[in-house]
Amino acid sequence: MKKDPDPIVHIAIVDDHPIVLKGIEEILLRNFSPVKVTLALTGADLLGLIQDNHFDLVILDISLPDMDGMEILKRMKKERLKIPVLIISMYPEDEFGMRALRSGARGYVTKRAVVNELVTAVREILSGGTYISPNFARKMLLDFENDAKKSPHECLSDREFQVMCMLGKGKTIREVSETIHLSANTVRAYRLRVLNKIGLRRTDEIIQYAATHGLAD
Repeated sequence: MKKDPDPIVHIAIVDDHPIVLKGIEEILLRNFSPVKVTLALTGADLLGLIQDNHFDLVILDISLPDMDGMEILKRMKKERLKIPVLIISMYPEDEFGMRALRSGARGYVTKRAVVNELVTAVREILSGGTYISPNFARKMLLDFENDAKKSPHECLSDREFQVMCMLGKGKTIREVSETIHLSANTVRAYRLRVLNKIGLRRTDEIIQYAATHGLAD
């Protein structure tokens, strides 16, 4: 009796860097079969594609030119879209991993990860699971066991936290603006919110705070 062919896995990749898109696409085509890959450069592109396609997985960058990945996650959750999402980002897990999972992501991988980790994460999520790296899992366990007090920066919104981390690494307002595709005035507004919420006064205090809390690695 002839075996029915395996169903095609349809995966969307969303990133505003074409080289990254093509790199992840090649990894998927090399490691999964049968697989169909759809590429998108913006959050709006993805939200449009979701209306007309069934995706088994979305691989989503946090920093996009029109909206950030966290906003897209929340919008998908609000619309009750049950498509599993794997966040892939230049930001370390310590900065955005837990926030992504709380927002509904099924996994988080940094762009520094090796190919095998990305493949493992995709396989885990496609099988119905959730992926976090072993190192991040150990850190989460230690935090839970130590019952760590909530840090002031945990009250920040996702975008405020993103701006704080970048300023904490010594980036200028202009550099932050160019990286996350917001106007300099908008970045200054976020900086002011960060200062007020954490109880700081100047950018150099943000840098010191980020270093003290391990957010400037």
